[in-house]
Amino acid sequence: MSASLRGSLLALLAFAIFATHDVIIKWLGGSYAPFQIVFFSVLFGFPFVTLMLLRDASEANLIPRHPWWIALRTLATVVTGLCAFYAFSVLPLAQTYAILFASPLLITLLAIPMLGEQVGWRRTMAVFVGLGGVMVVLQPGQTELSLGHAAALVAAFTGSFASLVVRKIGQEERPVVLILYPMVANFLLMGAAMPFVYEPMPGLDVAGLAVMAALAFIATFFLILAYRLASAVMVAPMQYSQIIWATLFGVVLFDESLDRPTVIGSAIIVASGIYIVLREGRSGRSANTPVLRTRTRLGTPAGFRISPFLSRDRRGPVEAEDAH
Repeated sequence: MSASLRGSLLALLAFAIFATHDVIIKWLGGSYAPFQIVFFSVLFGFPFVTLMLLRDASEANLIPRHPWWIALRTLATVVTGLCAFYAFSVLPLAQTYAILFASPLLITLLAIPMLGEQVGWRRTMAVFVGLGGVMVVLQPGQTELSLGHAAALVAAFTGSFASLVVRKIGQEERPVVLILYPMVANFLLMGAAMPFVYEPMPGLDVAGLAVMAALAFIATFFLILAYRLASAVMVAPMQYSQIIWATLFGVVLFDESLDRPTVIGSAIIVASGIYIVLREGRSGRSANTPVLRTRTRLGTPAGFRISPFLSRDRRGPVEAEDAH
């Protein structure tokens, strides 16, 4: 078995684990406010992230070199996690994924003002076709749009913004700064909301939160291995496999049905996203490769950036990446 194939299979496994992580969010979301779920997700995630940060042997303090960008990224990351968790709690899984998959399309657009990226007409058309797919899923005017739909759209936008901030300043900021500020902000802000939303949790639900944190860590670890074995062009499209798991889990576990607009819209969004990934993967097509460099899931508050754990040759102009 070739290294590229092993990397692709590891990526498939990683995103299957992420999908399982989201099943727990939906299961708990029926009983608890998203503030409470995010709070404990971050709390249980701290030990795992701390373990990874022990690899950072550089001598420096935690003062950011770009405080305003760090503040904006921290705010965007907090909003992304909260909105994504809420959307998973109240919307069908497949529909939530379909909307969140608009993130690579938004990244391509936002990269123009934020990174000075030159986007050709083909990628521009792919973006607008993909955003049209989002409209097919939402069916404005025919379906009553809920707060969950709005939350998923906000998560896609703020997650894209947070990713591009890392593209902009990630080479100059320490990974520990990029990781800890959003985690601490989540912990403090969600903690401040706890007196108003907290519901007592039985042991099974607490265990579910701990399993969530462990799944996020394991999935990210497998993703690191995948990117060490295969190129981003091989691994990045594997994220769309989550729609298959979402459909399966939704039907089997939550009695969800898959309507035609969601199927058609998801197909359009996925096709557009894969086209952009493949287009950026071609030599000379993109100065910053904003989508290829954004490789992990958005909306995982206890997640961590994986680029520090990739070899230098995997972090070149086309291969560098970002995570939350």
